Amino acid sequence: MAAENLRTAVHGGVLLPGDQGFDRAAQPWNTAVAQSVAAVVEVADAQDVAAVLAYARAAGRVVVTQPTGHGATGDIDDAILLRTNRFDGVDIDPERRIARIGSGVQWGRVQAAAAAHGLTGLAGSNPVVGVTGYTLGGGFGWFARKYGWASDAVRAVEIVDAGGRAQRVTADSDPDLFWALRGGGGDFAIVTALEFELFPLPQLYGGRVMWPAERAREVFDLFTELTTGAPDELSVWLQRYQIPGAAPTIALDFAYLGDPAEGRHRTARLDSLDGVIADTRGPLTPAEIGRITTEPTDPSPSLSRGELLTDVDDAVVKTLVEEPVAPLLNIQIRGLGGALARNLADGGARGPVTEPYALHLLGLGLPHLLGDIEKRLGELIDALGSHLTGTKPYTFLVPGESAAAAFDPQTLARLRAIKRDRDPHNVIRANFPVHP
Repeated sequence: MAAENLRTAVHGGVLLPGDQGFDRAAQPWNTAVAQSVAAVVEVADAQDVAAVLAYARAAGRVVVTQPTGHGATGDIDDAILLRTNRFDGVDIDPERRIARIGSGVQWGRVQAAAAAHGLTGLAGSNPVVGVTGYTLGGGFGWFARKYGWASDAVRAVEIVDAGGRAQRVTADSDPDLFWALRGGGGDFAIVTALEFELFPLPQLYGGRVMWPAERAREVFDLFTELTTGAPDELSVWLQRYQIPGAAPTIALDFAYLGDPAEGRHRTARLDSLDGVIADTRGPLTPAEIGRITTEPTDPSPSLSRGELLTDVDDAVVKTLVEEPVAPLLNIQIRGLGGALARNLADGGARGPVTEPYALHLLGLGLPHLLGDIEKRLGELIDALGSHLTGTKPYTFLVPGESAAAAFDPQTLARLRAIKRDRDPHNVIRANFPVHP
């Protein structure tokens, strides 16, 4: 079936190879990832989604949805790439503390709308990350130790299933699919909208304190002191940076969900270490959460690796704190625990994570650096050895990895059974698919 038929099948825009703007439309947020897709379709409504799925079934192709492409893998040759930017509604019900958002919405818009009512969603650290992909994979950021995974806050999912039927899925209407959609990734249906719980957050305190790299061991000791026994309202991340052309640095980023005076008291030990070269601590609104880490908001090339750490003993410190960061840009360690480690009776596929720390390694994904970065990532992972569990949150998966790394065998088996049942022709494909 000719790809040209897509142009007459949908109301939205269709770009094919050779069309002006095709390469840009097919490019994900991570510009180091190339996507050789058969078509890019910007769907206008649920009918468009159904039409694309019908075309894909007839043509023997798969459909991949990427609102932004933050989690793109490049492993989607000849697929139809679905962009959902036109699903852009944001509706806040402050009385019920519920948000309904279209699947093309980014977190910054949700946080701005919720903050006007003293509420927050369970956003990540970057305002331009898409809400849907982040949430379908679990999603955890500054609010996770207090309120858990973003996927656990979902109350309803509006979808188009593999057969082209539009549905509103809840815990009552379809318990199995609802469970899979909350943390199992986007492999079971095309999501057009989410409804999720918002949480009261009238006050927030946080920021970054940065020191020169020479203070790395002292800063790390402070990090472990702050994360050990921390209240669920406090999240602390350690960041080591090696920006090209600049001196290496180390920082502690944190967010305290509550009164700024209490947050200042809880983190008073930050004032005990002199030599500070930057300090952004202060009151924040939920809409300003991106100011803590100041992550890039424009597309950029990157190569990364995410893992879970069982502990941070002297061997881990030597590898991650005392050795040079270069040729990487960033070594990040997040304190976990709190609600992330709790097993909820009505939770979704994500399930608890009991490891105390998460590790994220990041390099600049430019062609002339890739070899050195890949080598360094391998060296670090090998050196950490038994301190890594081998499993990780779905949103930490990177190109070349499998969804199997994100789930225990029992959960993976259940997800695969749901995939076989709901998408028997395997027409829907996530960035990290749950192969039936």
